[in-house]
Amino acid sequence: MSAVHESWEASRRLLRRVRDVMADGGPSQDRLDKVVRVIAAEMVAEVCSVYLRRSGRMLVLYATQGLKPDAVHVTRLALGEGLIGLIGEQAQPLALADAQSHPQFAYRPETGEEIYHSLMGVPILRGGRLLGVLAVQNRSRRNYTEDEVEALQTVAMVLAEVAASGDLPRWQETAAIAEATARPVRLTGTILGGGVALGTAFLHEPRISIRRMVAENPAEEEIRLDAALREMYSSLDSMFAAPDLAATGEHRDVLDSYLMIAQDRGWLERIREAMHNGLTAEASVRRVQDDMRARMRQIRDPYIRERLHDLDDLSNRLLQHLAAGDPNGAPPTELPQGAVLFARSMGPAEFLDYPRERIAAVVLEEGTPTAHVAVVARALDIPMIGAVEDALGAVQPGDPIIVDGNNGQVLIRPGEDVQAVFVESVRLREMQKARYAAIRDEPAISLDGIEVALHINAGLQIDAEHVSTSGAAGIGLYRTEVPFMVRDRFPDVTDQTELYRRIIELAGDKPVVFRTLDIGGDKLLPYWRAGRDANPALGWRALRLSLDRPFLLHQQLRALIRASAGRELRVLFPMVTEVAELERARAIFDVESRREQRIGGPMPTRVMMGAMIEVPSLAWQLPALCRRVDFLSVGSNDLVQFLLAADRQNPRLSNRYDVLSPAVLSFLRFIVAGCDTGGTPVTFCGEMAGTPLEAMALVGLGFRSLSMPPPAVGAIKLMIRSLRLRPLATYMQTLLSLPDHSVRDKIRAYANDHAVTV
Repeated sequence: MSAVHESWEASRRLLRRVRDVMADGGPSQDRLDKVVRVIAAEMVAEVCSVYLRRSGRMLVLYATQGLKPDAVHVTRLALGEGLIGLIGEQAQPLALADAQSHPQFAYRPETGEEIYHSLMGVPILRGGRLLGVLAVQNRSRRNYTEDEVEALQTVAMVLAEVAASGDLPRWQETAAIAEATARPVRLTGTILGGGVALGTAFLHEPRISIRRMVAENPAEEEIRLDAALREMYSSLDSMFAAPDLAATGEHRDVLDSYLMIAQDRGWLERIREAMHNGLTAEASVRRVQDDMRARMRQIRDPYIRERLHDLDDLSNRLLQHLAAGDPNGAPPTELPQGAVLFARSMGPAEFLDYPRERIAAVVLEEGTPTAHVAVVARALDIPMIGAVEDALGAVQPGDPIIVDGNNGQVLIRPGEDVQAVFVESVRLREMQKARYAAIRDEPAISLDGIEVALHINAGLQIDAEHVSTSGAAGIGLYRTEVPFMVRDRFPDVTDQTELYRRIIELAGDKPVVFRTLDIGGDKLLPYWRAGRDANPALGWRALRLSLDRPFLLHQQLRALIRASAGRELRVLFPMVTEVAELERARAIFDVESRREQRIGGPMPTRVMMGAMIEVPSLAWQLPALCRRVDFLSVGSNDLVQFLLAADRQNPRLSNRYDVLSPAVLSFLRFIVAGCDTGGTPVTFCGEMAGTPLEAMALVGLGFRSLSMPPPAVGAIKLMIRSLRLRPLATYMQTLLSLPDHSVRDKIRAYANDHAVTV
């Protein structure tokens, strides 16, 4: 008999004995006591102990073979405390020949464990969540093998499944949970897709109950796995061929990337390894899935996390096929109308399983704006909020839910009065939309005849489609880095040319300003490792990065020139800190322009170059800058944080400054005056432009071109058409020298006194 076969037989025997013990009748504590004895005997260990998680971050000894019996239910370790706490906190196995020499070792005299030197422990996981820790110990300094660690992990998985079915002592206090689930709860998160919705909670739980954990015939399990994989691939091909998903765009790139991940060799090999250790195909998929979910807690890299999310989604789908469920992988419970989906994470295919017309909104515990599922949700115009901490722990199926995707808020079990207010708010918002629609094709002209050009910011193809529906004058800022961030590889010149040409076509006869790559800082390309800066906002990013890696800029400018053939091309360089940087960027453009002319390629009819004023130092070079550009854009998001030395991502500083402070307004007025003197048009592209009160201040300072999110155009246009700009400009001058922390209240009072719609 081969060593591999002997290992498989031993692992299967241990699993069977644990399963048989747990299947017997009697009190759960008795069965748990028997389990630790079985594990200790089979693994030739003097000690086997089970710690279960209670009270949030506490691990309690629930059963042991070898330690003092009096320590059961007495010995407690916080997550991160001692070796057991370390295993629980990191959700990773640990094997030590000399455990007591480890700096994390914590001695508990009541256990009598001082005579045991070696330790091997593994987390008990289910769904990526820690339920406890399983550990064995030996008196001798024993070097545990990888096979032994693997075997103990497999047993821990069986314990987790049994624990979840109620066969082990409960590891959470239900009284506190019951009380919490009766109260209204307000949660906040990151906006992944705008919009508002009122609906009922539906928990996305594609978890399949595994009834058979131990494999009887490994060859048969291989055949079952291969058949399920073939069915899954066929199902995905059919789903992604749906008419509303077949069109080109970022969501199409996401789906193609997902199909590639579905054939990831590493993922499939790990599943097969788990089967070789004695598990069925279903149990093997679950085992690998739980390991991946535990890893997600430790990983910050957005690319790796996104791949793990997709593999998690694929694991659920593969389990459905193995369980001989619906071959299309449809959710096991019918989705009610107006459902608000709650999930820890969700892949694009899982999301598309649901009937889109029944989904009111989606709430995720994880997720970023560039997550694959977020891109697809935006393409389908469904509100989505991510990074909502403990969302699943706070909600029960059927709870009434309010999702405010415009402000990143989730209201769980709101009172009837709150629901009534929300319904009225939605009604008023619809009325407001009707008012915006009525003036969509009207110009943004003030009551005293001054016109302000309103443009939209865009980053995805679906954003660009709002040019016509919003009544905007064009795209004032197209963020070219966003399509790069949702792909799993760097788009070449052909890919970029096709993308930019599509954006130009969507804009029709309206102008598009293409900002070159603004990556680095908090915007990372998932497939390019550029390293981490100690202070990302002030680090290697935007134009600095493009000039240091000129192939990026060469390829992008070449694609922009080709995409704009026969049309006007407007190029905007981000985060210019000095005129010399702009000259270097223009030189690269000139090289690409001459190259295209040399090979006889069709050229743009006109080229306009611009720079973003995001760094205060550039404002002091305005005369020289204006002589070298056709237009300028102010990016207030970075400009204000640099000007006030306040990290806009730091919640502790959120109340320390106001963009409507005299200091900020004075600096912006200085820029407008410098551009007027230089005869250079200037557009304001920051977040301030998207809210009526701040936009009112900006036009009062002299800005005559604003760029904002598409939904804001109607409100800003209504505001401009309700005010007289000349008196406002005079009033704004009186505020610039005030010592106030903020003049927000004064500007609001002016709006109220002069019937300005803000």
